[in-house]
Amino acid sequence: MIDSPDSRKTPALPESGARETSLEEARLRQQAIGVKLRHLFDEVVNEPVPDAFLEILRRADQRKSGEDRT
Repeated sequence: MIDSPDSRKTPALPESGARETSLEEARLRQQAIGVKLRHLFDEVVNEPVPDAFLEILRRADQRKSGEDRT
């Protein structure tokens, strides 16, 4: 089968209004994702720090303080 010039047409670009609509939809999706991520990270930030982790930090601080004195 031989391609005629008409069968190899490039797809038409969306009209200006359609392009603006798709850009607006993309912006709205990005904003929604940002809101959900901020909500998720706010929950994580507000969680209490586990005691075991605090103990590790205390020990590290004590070791560092001991090193600074020498």
